[in-house]
Amino acid sequence: MKTTKTLICGAIALVALMALLAFTIRLDNTEKEQSKNYKITQTWNLPKSLDEISGIAWLSENKIACVQDEDGIIFIYDLKTKEISEEIEFAESGDYEAISINGNDAYVMRSDGLLYEVKDFKKKNKIISTYKTAFSAKNNIETLTLNFKKHTLLTAPKDRDIKNDDFKGLYEISLKNKKMNGAPIIKIDMNAPEFKEFRNKKAYKTFNPSDIAIHPKTADIYILEGKNPKLLILTSKGEFKSVQELNKIDFPQPEGITFNPNGKLYISNEAKDGSATILEVKL
Repeated sequence: MKTTKTLICGAIALVALMALLAFTIRLDNTEKEQSKNYKITQTWNLPKSLDEISGIAWLSENKIACVQDEDGIIFIYDLKTKEISEEIEFAESGDYEAISINGNDAYVMRSDGLLYEVKDFKKKNKIISTYKTAFSAKNNIETLTLNFKKHTLLTAPKDRDIKNDDFKGLYEISLKNKKMNGAPIIKIDMNAPEFKEFRNKKAYKTFNPSDIAIHPKTADIYILEGKNPKLLILTSKGEFKSVQELNKIDFPQPEGITFNPNGKLYISNEAKDGSATILEVKL
């Protein structure tokens, strides 16, 4: 009799445990859905050659310029045909992390802070020049964007800043002489209250920029992190607007960000378990 009662009690306990687990999973999934403050409106699965996609820049209608962190090639990806329409070689193999387009000219940032200028990058007689910045490999540069209004490029270190671990600076590079201003125009405070839930014991590890873009309508600055996926939005003056955590299922390794002229947001992911992607995202 005791054996029967024990079996019944055990069965009841097992059912209760399974119900509790099911409820917890549903609750967890609900919280995850509620925490999402974005919507992915379109997805493009990229070919193998872009598995290591590290930077993107809007080029023209339906076309995005891409670089990946192994080859000195600018890939032109067509969103409409879902294919690479062109491959433009500009350098030997290297760790190329970010790209920006200014009319007929392309700018590519290498991780050690070496800037490539590819004038008339679509033509056979393109002119390629390189420029040193104040950065080195310890800073690990993965960001680059064009500031149309100021006619400059904007970049920030992923790891340590040049002088101080308590902030990450946004630095300008003049398009006229390709010289970088040694003083940052904006300092992102790693100890800011907005970073409280992401704070690391080592301040410089609190936020690690993987790419940057400026909204064409608002001039807000969007800074992406791929390490622990999140999106920081600043005003043009550097004031915090929001820090948005990105779900790792949707953004396994976000490394590139750009806008089209109408303000549509695109984020690229390096390949993890599946293929690399470009996502159209609505915040």
